[in-house]
Amino acid sequence: MKTEMRYAVHPGDFKCYDTEKIRKEFLIERLFEKDEIILVYSMYDRFIVGGAMPGGKTLKLEPFNELKAENFLARRELGIINAGGKAEISTSRGVFTLDYKEALYLGKGTENVEFRSVTPGNPARLYINSAPAHHEHPCRKITVKEAEVVVLGSPEQSNHRTVNKLIVNSVLETCQLQMGMTELKPGSVWNTMPVHTHARRMEAYFYFEVPEKEGICHFMGDPDETRHIWMKNEQAVLSPSWSIHSAAGTSNYTFIWGMAGENLDYGDMDVRYPDTLK
Repeated sequence: MKTEMRYAVHPGDFKCYDTEKIRKEFLIERLFEKDEIILVYSMYDRFIVGGAMPGGKTLKLEPFNELKAENFLARRELGIINAGGKAEISTSRGVFTLDYKEALYLGKGTENVEFRSVTPGNPARLYINSAPAHHEHPCRKITVKEAEVVVLGSPEQSNHRTVNKLIVNSVLETCQLQMGMTELKPGSVWNTMPVHTHARRMEAYFYFEVPEKEGICHFMGDPDETRHIWMKNEQAVLSPSWSIHSAAGTSNYTFIWGMAGENLDYGDMDVRYPDTLK
């Protein structure tokens, strides 16, 4: 298992960052490596972003030094969305099979979490988010059919998209973790537009289904002084509470959003319309 720490950044300091520094602090360039679990422990609400790609091996989710815990989920909850081949996830609370774009919530106290690809030649690509938890909630698999689905935007504004709310409090109980998946329609490139910030929680984005040779331009920063990061397929980015989080692609794509913080109100956001951004 490979782990990395990322520390929180003051918005005033962020304004002085060049391209290299912005990418180093916020971009997660590599999440999937065969027969490996890769985790980034962020100081934004102690949110963990990671990926597991079991090939011919079974991968066990172990605690690492910074957690100071005997079990990874001793004081945490965890969400998984599969961006690859069929996976089998075994835990102390049951065995779950995840197909492409299906989600799994594992509650606080779940032990012996192991990841396996059903077909090693078509390995699972398990995108992971984890946040601190104060209460035990039941483990549950969530399919796209069970999600709360909202269609937003329009072709005329190039932001026609389907939002699949998978791990949210309208679907199942969690402590603070929320995850979902937004799919852009062909011809649309903008996500989360108009943009917003939410001081009461942070967020992370994972972009996938980005065609070869295409790219994502992710926008972040204070609404009055924005910056951007060019991203590739299967990369993730951290978004502090003070930062906008939006993007435009050179093609349509899909992204997974995950967030944690003070509340579970999906609509808790401070909107900024395009004509007010700088």
